[in-house]
Amino acid sequence: MDRLPEDESWVRMSGVTRRAALGGGAAALGHALAARPVAATAITTPADGLEAGMLRFPAGGGFMMNAYRARPAGGKPRPVILVVQEIFGLHEWIRDITRRLAVAGHYAIAPDLFGRYGDPTRVADIRRLRDTIISRVADAEVMADLDALAAFAATDGGNARRLGITGFCWGGRIVWLYAAHNPKLKAGVAWYGRLTGEVNAMTPRHPIDVAGQLRAPVLGLYGTQDRGIPVADVEAMNAALRAARKPSAIRLFDADHGFLADYRPSYSPTAAPVAWAAALAWFRKL
Repeated sequence: MDRLPEDESWVRMSGVTRRAALGGGAAALGHALAARPVAATAITTPADGLEAGMLRFPAGGGFMMNAYRARPAGGKPRPVILVVQEIFGLHEWIRDITRRLAVAGHYAIAPDLFGRYGDPTRVADIRRLRDTIISRVADAEVMADLDALAAFAATDGGNARRLGITGFCWGGRIVWLYAAHNPKLKAGVAWYGRLTGEVNAMTPRHPIDVAGQLRAPVLGLYGTQDRGIPVADVEAMNAALRAARKPSAIRLFDADHGFLADYRPSYSPTAAPVAWAAALAWFRKL
């Protein structure tokens, strides 16, 4: 890779605040080992009034992939939001985000996109996580898996004609790519996903390369203090969007990378609620 993955750069550059009374540590709460310790600001969203839990669906190539799904109990089919994980996998914070979206009235589902190659939540070493799992996941495979997930959601009580996607860090980059891939997508929200980089057979294009090909409006949410994604990259992406006359936008916050991730010390209690409200408003396009 041409630079550290966004999540890895956070691990190296930030200090940590240990959560009191954590019990068995981060793993006890279902957070990824490589992302520990869990900050005291970690939020827990109850599943009251929701249908929430793990399931399996036929992903690309027929692989039976795990996913966490949350939706309001009963009622009519809800707009679908695909939730794309960080490099740390389908851990508790991603599941909590899925529940938050369901509380807001959506059918939200987060697939385990690394499931063919291992379980990142059980890997404690960030380098080993990157080398043994993340580096094996091709963009084309992810696009196919997300297509299969959207198709599954349509059979599982979701209204896939109102299809959205959101993703974080590694998943934030995927949001931009998927918005250029799926003509049925209605809206996307990308949280501090990498915008530029070297290309190879696994990652042949980056968001800035597809800025003129977006099929749905994307809201990008980025931090000015993010040392893995410099403001210059954000400005270049904004310029590419303007040149292509695409109805997408990027908002910058005075915050670090991972500023929504309340289980991390990078969490910003000022930027996070404003950005979350902006994301929910964006999804009203569905």
